[in-house]
Amino acid sequence: MASSSQPLITAFPSSMENSCEFVQALMNVQRTAQLITSTLDLDRVLDRVVNDLASTIGSVEVNVWLREPGTDELVLSGVHGCSLNRKGSRMKFGTCGMAGYVASTGVMRYAPDVRVDPYYLPCEPETQSAVYIPLVSCGEVIGVFAVDHSDLNGFTENQLQILQALTGHITVAIENARLFNEQRLLHEHMQREVQEARTIQQALIPKSSPLIPGFRFDTAWQPAGAVAGDWFDWIELSGGRLGIVLADVSGKGMPAALLMSATRATLRTLARFDFSPGETLKQLNRMLIADMPANRFVTMIYGVLEPESRKITFASAGHLCPLFINERYEFLPLNTGLPLGLAASCYPEYTVHLTRGTQVLLYSDGITEAQDRHEEEFGAARLVEHFLQPGACVDGLFEEIQRFSVGSTHTDDATAVLITCR
Repeated sequence: MASSSQPLITAFPSSMENSCEFVQALMNVQRTAQLITSTLDLDRVLDRVVNDLASTIGSVEVNVWLREPGTDELVLSGVHGCSLNRKGSRMKFGTCGMAGYVASTGVMRYAPDVRVDPYYLPCEPETQSAVYIPLVSCGEVIGVFAVDHSDLNGFTENQLQILQALTGHITVAIENARLFNEQRLLHEHMQREVQEARTIQQALIPKSSPLIPGFRFDTAWQPAGAVAGDWFDWIELSGGRLGIVLADVSGKGMPAALLMSATRATLRTLARFDFSPGETLKQLNRMLIADMPANRFVTMIYGVLEPESRKITFASAGHLCPLFINERYEFLPLNTGLPLGLAASCYPEYTVHLTRGTQVLLYSDGITEAQDRHEEEFGAARLVEHFLQPGACVDGLFEEIQRFSVGSTHTDDATAVLITCR
């Protein structure tokens, strides 16, 4: 970006009597062009162009008029030395002086003596000659570059060529700045939408754990991005029972988050019918098959806890087997059905009885498939080692995974639910 102390227009000789001087002037234009196109702040570059050019060549007035996109109006966007118009002034194509004429024709107009030019509208009394050059991009006039001089026939042929060259670079800077601004606004709009989606999704994730005598529930949920396809939930059932679900939608980002929301809502509706875990997944799968997009699916483990008998009955739709911990470990041998949304399937059930001190861990593959910088996975063995340590918890697990993944570019959603029988 150009500094405030370095002029954009480095040299604009009043006369060029030989080719060397002309070449040097063109080199100065090239340096000027680099400064002009090095910033995406359009207002700043236009202000500096008009002010520096005016001081360099002794102009009375230097203006840049820009066409407002989608209209036939010119807006004064860079101005120096004009007492009649201010920045933001408007005019229509073809209706006002040389600027309107050049905008409508797309052809440069030079008036060596403004007093006899039929299109020139008097502005500053010192002006005796003027040149107006169209700013053309992709065959369309996007503005007009105007320079008024205090001398009659104030511009040589070479100077007019240099101004035309400079105008080309100004056009590039304008288009770059406009494109950048459009992309910035689009990005900001998308970011707002993503943030709103994140807020909505976070509201769907339980903020507290159920209060069930004899049991403790610890959870951790870590999206890879602003939103996630992983989630967990508690569903209150009849007779004091508790539905426990942990699921993982294929993919990441907004598409996965949308499927997560739809699947969660459907599951909660089905849970009211008090089906068994296996039947719940069967009915859920049947409802999702019709609407699931191609190449998308959901893995899910759904369990129903019966606090009085201290047992949990699980059914799995292609999800990772829970880890059972009681001084030793065991991955519960669930016979899983197909992931939800692929094809019709049955979901066998598996019941585990809990005793004091036993734990059951439900988790997503974002934990076991977390990678270090050498692309080695965290794996099931490290998962077991963590929970065989005294005082192990899911927060500690996520901290260990974070240390393990330092330097890795691999990211995935990660979710864990730890059920402890006390």
